[in-house]
Amino acid sequence: MTTRSRSLSPANAEQTARYAVRLARGLTPGDVILLTGEVGTGKTHFARAAIQSMLPFPEDVPSPTFTLVQTYETPAAEIWHADLYRLGAVQEVEELGLIDAFETAICLVEWPDRLGNLAPPSALSLKITPGPTPDARTILAEWQDDKWTDRLTAW
Repeated sequence: MTTRSRSLSPANAEQTARYAVRLARGLTPGDVILLTGEVGTGKTHFARAAIQSMLPFPEDVPSPTFTLVQTYETPAAEIWHADLYRLGAVQEVEELGLIDAFETAICLVEWPDRLGNLAPPSALSLKITPGPTPDARTILAEWQDDKWTDRLTAW
């Protein structure tokens, strides 16, 4: 498969959130977003904005750092938000039920390197890095599945 990519340069947290909301509009069950980046680069901020935009009512969207997974019910699909930072072994991913959720839910996964070879090849990978100013970021989107090409053209 060919890897495709697109780079975005939001100037601040609000623009980063707007990109997350735009992406969320097209998400469907079985979509997996892999969020990579150093601590504090905005992975949870991006996931929170996407999730809140899909919820039928305003709801707190906490970081799943200590719970590992937070789930949300929406009219479109169940959403899984996972933070795998504290996992030590790939087997722990299987115990969370995340692999099954990849098939049936919308999944946003922080620290996806912990998935090892369990990361679905159809996933959209977003690498968030610091930009030229303290609030700016660079978001590098990479994908192999053609479904993302159409969805990301207007992103």
